[in-house]
Amino acid sequence: MSVPEESEPSAATPLLAPVEGVPPVLDTAEEISAAAARLLAGTGPLAVDAERASGFRYSARAYLIQLRRAGAGTFLIDPIPVTDALGPLADAINGLEWVLHSADQDLPGLAELGLRPARLFDTELGGRLAGFERVGLAAMVERLLGRALRKGHGAADWSTRPLPADWLNYAALDVELLLELRDAVATALDEQGKTDWAAQEFEHIRTLDPPAPKAERWRRTSGIHTLRRTRQLAVVRELWTARDALARARDVAPARILPDAAIIAAATAEPRSIAQLRTLPVFGGPRQRRYSREWLAAIERGRTLPDSELPPLTQPFDGPPPVNRWERRDPAASARLTRARAAMAELSAEHSIPVENLLAPDLVRRLCWDGLPDYDAVEPSAVDGYLKSGGARPWQRELAVPRLAVALPSSG
Repeated sequence: MSVPEESEPSAATPLLAPVEGVPPVLDTAEEISAAAARLLAGTGPLAVDAERASGFRYSARAYLIQLRRAGAGTFLIDPIPVTDALGPLADAINGLEWVLHSADQDLPGLAELGLRPARLFDTELGGRLAGFERVGLAAMVERLLGRALRKGHGAADWSTRPLPADWLNYAALDVELLLELRDAVATALDEQGKTDWAAQEFEHIRTLDPPAPKAERWRRTSGIHTLRRTRQLAVVRELWTARDALARARDVAPARILPDAAIIAAATAEPRSIAQLRTLPVFGGPRQRRYSREWLAAIERGRTLPDSELPPLTQPFDGPPPVNRWERRDPAASARLTRARAAMAELSAEHSIPVENLLAPDLVRRLCWDGLPDYDAVEPSAVDGYLKSGGARPWQRELAVPRLAVALPSSG
């Protein structure tokens, strides 16, 4: 399949402000009801975006919702003061096709507010399937629509009130051209024969269950790899747990409560008094001194934990071991993975789709490690069944199964 070449950056026409101006922020029940009526009277899909406060708040809630529909215009909604008054809005928009860019980022927070689409078009995911190398919103708008979006506030603290005028301008621009972009991406997918593939992927994202909480999240503490004793890991776990509880209660990002580096420093030093604790970096600061007793109590819990309750140095694997250990532990599985990856790379090149969008890499690893009972006589139906049980969509299995059925046996 041919993919349109990506040209060098062009002199795209700057879009510095919404054509109709920046709309007011709606934050009352009456305003929400009026907006819902106007959106219901509009036509076609609904452009949707949401701004969160990642890095500032503990929650992933939406602090601003942007909506745009033909015949209705653009709406900026502050959901915080009207969380219990969004019913009319849900009634008006939940039955529509929503257009989002990187939908998996925003759908969970919107679902918490009772806002869920009946159909979905994800322009970022569509761009990946169409073979575009750059799939950021600004890059795709420039390539497909010839406009240059004004960017710059995506990582801001959107829980700030009142929201600055230039932030609202930025937010409104995020949906200004989203409907036009949807049509351009749909055309590219249609020209490449990928419309059905994209529809399956969009539906998968739309109906995806919230991810299960990761086990032992404290092991993701930055710098934990420098620790060599299980007692130190116990201190990290207790400090991480205390920080998480405090962050959740205050709705503040954990790193703003206590940085990872401070946790590692405390686990290394194991202070036994508040005075010793406050000699460590960060802990002596004015914001941390009021929590000194809590931090020291957490350190003491880790320091005095019975040996039988200490965490192991490494986290038990749920599934295959790290790939760099395969050659030593199971050379045959390592060889299978090499052949499977080569087969998927060929498919990726043939269809101009990133290999990770053809099949989840973890699913390929699990298939190669112990997914089949017999790797000497691989049946395509067995490969198909395994991939289906792992969540692979029909179009993915249609492409991957014939190649993997040949690649997995040692004679492949």
